Amino acid sequence: MDSSAHAGFNLRLWQRFATIAAPYWRSEERWRARGLLAALALLLLGQTFFNVMFNQETGEFTSALAAHDAPRFWTSIGRFALLLCLAVPIWGLYYFVRDTLGWHWRRWLTEQFLQRYLGRLAFFRLNAVTALDNPDQRISEDINSFTQQSLYFLMVGLGSLIDLVAFAGVLWSISRPLVLFLIGYALLVTVITTTVFGRQLIGLNVRQLRREADFRFGLVRLREQAEPIAFHQGETHEMGRLRQVFGAVVENTRQILRWQLGLNLFQYGHSFLTLALPSIIIADQVLSGEMEVGRAVQAAGAFSAVLSAMAVIVEHFESLSRFSAGVNRLHEFSATLDSQQQRREGEDIDCEPAPALALQQLTVRTPGGEHLIVQRLSLQVAAGDGLMIVGPSGVGKSSLLRAIAGLWRQGSGRVLRPGGDELRFLPQHPYLPLGDLRSQLLYPELERDISEAELLEMLRRVQLPDLAERVGGLDAVCDWAKLLSTGEQQRLAFARMLIARPRYAVLDEATSALDAVNEAVLYRQLEGLSITPISVSHHPGLRAYHRWVLELQGDGAGGWRLLPAAGYEFPS
Repeated sequence: MDSSAHAGFNLRLWQRFATIAAPYWRSEERWRARGLLAALALLLLGQTFFNVMFNQETGEFTSALAAHDAPRFWTSIGRFALLLCLAVPIWGLYYFVRDTLGWHWRRWLTEQFLQRYLGRLAFFRLNAVTALDNPDQRISEDINSFTQQSLYFLMVGLGSLIDLVAFAGVLWSISRPLVLFLIGYALLVTVITTTVFGRQLIGLNVRQLRREADFRFGLVRLREQAEPIAFHQGETHEMGRLRQVFGAVVENTRQILRWQLGLNLFQYGHSFLTLALPSIIIADQVLSGEMEVGRAVQAAGAFSAVLSAMAVIVEHFESLSRFSAGVNRLHEFSATLDSQQQRREGEDIDCEPAPALALQQLTVRTPGGEHLIVQRLSLQVAAGDGLMIVGPSGVGKSSLLRAIAGLWRQGSGRVLRPGGDELRFLPQHPYLPLGDLRSQLLYPELERDISEAELLEMLRRVQLPDLAERVGGLDAVCDWAKLLSTGEQQRLAFARMLIARPRYAVLDEATSALDAVNEAVLYRQLEGLSITPISVSHHPGLRAYHRWVLELQGDGAGGWRLLPAAGYEFPS
């Protein structure tokens, strides 16, 4: 992130805020949002009205006490009690309306970010953007903080403006020198707060959000990879790594605490000083009898209200600095998503729909353009003519499949492929979504009308005849990645492929955990359903199910050979 993001409450920060906030207020939900915002403004006016009345009655019954005037005192207390009964619902309703609006805003904004994050494979492409950390946190936490804090500070600002107008008139009628002193004092403390503490605290809070997210990600990864870490007895290494990540959190927190200490000293010194300042300024008038004690109490209350309104940045600076850090992170995420929507330099591979799979003069490079995987590859895989892709480890076999899928566009040439359900990809490590066994078989088209008997038959075909009974039926919900072995996961994913019945199946080491017998059973199922396989594998037994072998040579120049599968000999 550029250094200007840390500069404080500058124009760029407000522009970034507006970029994120404005679309909601122009969206299809704008009338409800504006209506709730108008209701909040009216409730704020009501709060200010009652604050003025409370301040007036406080001065009134204080003067009555000083004058030993019992009827005047109890009359004022009666008015105060009536005001209290009317005011309490105003405050309760205000918080309800504010939080309701915040909830609607968060829901809408989260939906927009999720659409952009999942659209055009941005969630996949962002894995290569190393400068962007923890998109999950930005969606789940930063958006929530943005909407809630935006409304909070908007209402604080609007309330401060209303209080300023309402109480400034009261204060002006009591003591004009007090108003003039107040203006100069508020400007002074605001300038000191923003210039001395602003730049440091905003930058530190940006880093704190990132480092806290990194620590949480490390803990999540430890839980997800618990078994392989345990097998490798890697807990000592993981402990050291987590200590290092958490150490960065602690060190940044230490710096925040130091600056926060200075800010707290300044804020509390300022707050306690204001308790005495109005009395000091009007002391001569009270002591001389020119002003009643009650009027002095009113002046002190009005002084506090106006000062709070004018020094709103000082009083809320700590939370404002955290809020500005969140705005910068959310804007960075939004800008990165926008960049993913645009065709990037070097992304010249065209993917077009066609009846059959074909590659025309295809050159593929890694996303950064550093390595050449294949150059000027041309071939066509007709229905029924399987293609087996082989080559040394690390040559880029899986990368070629990513280009066919449209995940990688770095290079040149054309990929012609069937669209929709006619082409399915099956990776080495299957994705097993959260949900029941039925969901595993139908993903991602969970609403497909497939009978229970058909689903059970598919499990039988992939050598998992007892799985449904073992887990408690098709509606059983389990942690499938932990319950099933890798081989069972691959067979379950294969059943999903057979249910979808695409014309082409792209299999990236999709049977690597199976023995030759089970592997042959699965490929015969493809034959029986007329599904043409395009397979990445190093198992010679799979040649029988493919007509052609594409050999990537791994010579650094993108070399390749297309050979008949019959009689092909794997390099020793």
